[in-house]
Amino acid sequence: MTTPPLSPLEMRLRNIRRQLDDAERQRFSLLATPSARARRRCHEARLEHDYRQAFAVDADRILHSRSYTRYIDKTQVFYLIRNDHITHRVLHVQLVSKIARTIGRFLRLNEDLIEAIALGHDIGHAPFGHDGERILSDLCQSHGIGHFLHNLQSVQFLERVERKGRGWNLTLQTLDGILTHDGEVHDQHLMPCGAKSFRDLEAEMAAKRRQPDLRLTPMTMEGCVVRMADTISYIGRDIEDAIRLGVVTREDIPEECARVLGRTNGAIVYSLVTDILANSHGQPYLSFSSEVSSALKRLKRFNLERIYLNRRIKCHGRRIADLFHLLFERYLADIVEDRRDSVIFRGFLQDMAPEYLAAHRPAEIVRDFIAGMTDRYFLAQCPPELRPEPVIWPPGRPGAAADER
Repeated sequence: MTTPPLSPLEMRLRNIRRQLDDAERQRFSLLATPSARARRRCHEARLEHDYRQAFAVDADRILHSRSYTRYIDKTQVFYLIRNDHITHRVLHVQLVSKIARTIGRFLRLNEDLIEAIALGHDIGHAPFGHDGERILSDLCQSHGIGHFLHNLQSVQFLERVERKGRGWNLTLQTLDGILTHDGEVHDQHLMPCGAKSFRDLEAEMAAKRRQPDLRLTPMTMEGCVVRMADTISYIGRDIEDAIRLGVVTREDIPEECARVLGRTNGAIVYSLVTDILANSHGQPYLSFSSEVSSALKRLKRFNLERIYLNRRIKCHGRRIADLFHLLFERYLADIVEDRRDSVIFRGFLQDMAPEYLAAHRPAEIVRDFIAGMTDRYFLAQCPPELRPEPVIWPPGRPGAAADER
C-alpha cells in the first residue's frame, strides 16, 4: 500500500522536528539520551511525521492517561486525614518532575525524557500509599502471582492495562526509568548501566517480582536523575506534612542533618540539588558528597522511625488491611464465577482487549483493578458500616503550620 505524500504543512513540521533533533546533538552532553535514540516496542508510522520529539510524545501520553488522572486522590504518606495542605501523589510527581528537570538542565540532559519518567514513575501506586502496597503485595503472594511493587505496576499499567489493554507503546528508555526509580534506596553514587532491550526490561520485571530487594539500575543518566530527584522531593516535604499534623516538630530534626541540609523543605531541596550538581557536573554518574550523603541517609532513618512507622498515623491500618482482603476475595470470586454484573466486569473488563484477558490470570486482573483505584473509590466499594471515617488532624487546626519556606 502506497503511503500518501505529505502535505506542505506536514513537511514543514517534520523538518522542524529534525532541526530540534539536530539541536540536541549540539546542546546535549555526551552522556544525555538524544530523542533520535528512542526505541518503541511497536513501530508507529504516524509518529514519523509527528512534529513532537519521541520522549515528548511519551510525556504527553502519560499526562493524558486515565492512570495519571487518578493521581489526584492517591495518598502520599498520610491517609484518611482531612487536611487540605497535606501532599497527595499528584503534587509529589510534579515536584519530582520539576526538581529532576532542574538537575537535567544544568547537566545538559534530555528534559523531555526526564519529564516522562517523572510523570509516570508512581502511576502504579495502590490506594493508601505504601501501606496499601504492602497489603496488596501480601495478597498477591498468597495467590501465587509474586510480589506487588508500585514501580512494576507502573509499567504494567502503561504497557498492558491503559487504553483497554492496548497500552501506550512508550519508549524503552521511559519504561526503564519508571521501573528502576526506587526512590527509597539510598545511593551516594549512581551510574547508568548502559544499553538495554525490551527483553531485558521484561527479565528485570520478572526478577524483581520474585525478589523485591533486587537492585535495578537505570539505563540512562535521565533515569538516574529521576531516581535521585524522587528522594529529594519527598524527604523534606514529608517532614513538613508531619510538622503540620503535629507528628513531629522542627526541633526534632537531628542536629547533624539540620546543620548540613537545613531545617525546612526549601533549604533541604536546595542543599541536595546544589550538592548533586557540584559533584556530578562533567561526570558519567550522579553523586552526593560524602557529608551530604551521610546527612541524607540519617534523615531518611529519622523519617522512617518518627513518621512512616509512627503508630499515631496508622490508626486505620488494620481496618484498611481487612478491606483489601475483602475486596480482593470478592472480585476474585466474581471473575471465577463469571458474575457479569460485578463492578470488575462493568468498570474494568468491559471492552478490554482479548490480548489482556488471555495473558492475565484472575488474581492478576484483580491486582490491576484494585491497584488502579483511588483512595475514595476503594472506600466506595466497601460496605458502609466497615468504612473508616477520615479524621481532622490536628483537631481543630486544619491546615495550621508555619510556611516551610
